Amino acid sequence: MTATVERGSAVGKEGHAGRPHHRDRRRPGDSYALFLLPGALAFFAVVIVPFLMNTGVSFTDWQGVGGPEWSGLANYRELMGDADFWASFRHSLFMVVAMAAVPTALGLVLAAALFDHVGKHFGSRVTAVLRACFYLPQVLPIAVAGIVWSWILAPENGSLNEFLKAVGLGSWQQDWLGDPGLALWTVMGVMVWVQLGFPLVVFMAGLQRVDPALYEAAELDGAGWWRRFRHITLPQIRPEIHVVLLWCTIAALKVFGAVYVLTKGGPGGATDVPSYFSFTTFFEKTQVGYGAAISTVLTVIILALALIGLRLQTRAEDAEEGTRV
Repeated sequence: MTATVERGSAVGKEGHAGRPHHRDRRRPGDSYALFLLPGALAFFAVVIVPFLMNTGVSFTDWQGVGGPEWSGLANYRELMGDADFWASFRHSLFMVVAMAAVPTALGLVLAAALFDHVGKHFGSRVTAVLRACFYLPQVLPIAVAGIVWSWILAPENGSLNEFLKAVGLGSWQQDWLGDPGLALWTVMGVMVWVQLGFPLVVFMAGLQRVDPALYEAAELDGAGWWRRFRHITLPQIRPEIHVVLLWCTIAALKVFGAVYVLTKGGPGGATDVPSYFSFTTFFEKTQVGYGAAISTVLTVIILALALIGLRLQTRAEDAEEGTRV
């Protein structure tokens, strides 16, 4: 009986030891790959294939009908000397300021003020209402927001000009979207309003994970709001700042809807941006090959910026972990 038990236990050990050995052959990454497969296929079909087709068209001279004719790098050589193309990129840099730099700076200050001051003195409900008000433009369709702003900024009977007239500032009335010297700044102001809610919500979520003991210790040491913001808030939510800057910069480089609804790139190309320039070249001028070249260059620039941003973020996080160790 003792022998039977020992034999049985030995078999049990072999069987128990054998099964895990068999399971160890399957790496955890194999099961994860199955979950990633649908997304990878969709990315390949919706992003990679159209991008490759667009790149192929960019090497042709094609009006959109008939067969495309191979032109090699002619579209890209023409693009390098196109003043309108480079002007649209200069406008994109202004959009980066309006949609990334300004909303990030304002969002940081407002998030810290809502979290550190409004939340403590007026309660979480007031904070939630204000946060929702700031975020509201993000959930509005850009077409609706653009039409409403077109009414507000109309040169005749627009709400803004009527308000200025009512408060005795009639001399400040302007054709906000029709003046070539003002149109880009006006669109930038609208985009700050549209974009501000996104960084604010992200930063308020990031502030939730900051240890309250840090703020309490700083207050006991006599640190004011600005010193707590500078020495605690900013370092603690640095990953969120990196993500917001990268996300908003990419959004600014590919902005299209707001420009289309508000100004259609005018007046006189004063608010033209690469995505809208590509659209008009594609569908209005029917220079499909040249429009594809513009889109390809814009895509490559956005990918390069995204990779550089991710690389810098990873390096900063590694350096921060190194200092903690």
